[in-house]
Amino acid sequence: MDVTAMLRRFCDAVERKDGAGLAALFTEDGVYHDVFYGAFKGRAKVAELLVDWFYKTADTFRWDMHEPVFDGRTLYARYTFSYRSKLPEAKGARAMFEGVAIMRIENGLIAEYHEVANSATGFVDMNFAPERIAKLAARQGRELKARPEMARHLA
Repeated sequence: MDVTAMLRRFCDAVERKDGAGLAALFTEDGVYHDVFYGAFKGRAKVAELLVDWFYKTADTFRWDMHEPVFDGRTLYARYTFSYRSKLPEAKGARAMFEGVAIMRIENGLIAEYHEVANSATGFVDMNFAPERIAKLAARQGRELKARPEMARHLA
């Protein structure tokens, strides 16, 4: 499996607003867990995430994957990601993020996509008020604490 080519197709689909192209990289019941919008299950929902959610408040996406590591089941790649925000307070600013994509691969397709992202940089780029950034960070904290792998940390 050529993971570099697959990751480029993934990024290109996002940049072209190609929901069908992105969805085709997933298994029929694949799940895209987006750091902002939550989980989208199935190819139709993955396409919807891109076309109806990503592009609702942003455009001119740029996404690059760096240094992929693949063990035959799990694919990790550091990424850089940006877009031009259409939110009024952003005044057309380009919001920039860095993160890590974590994908479970089955038969050459993405069965699950998760990401860990530094979202604070993008929020500052978009001129979010400190209170709004704190609210978003608190939500991400609640979601982290609700994950099964955090149970031992909460005991």
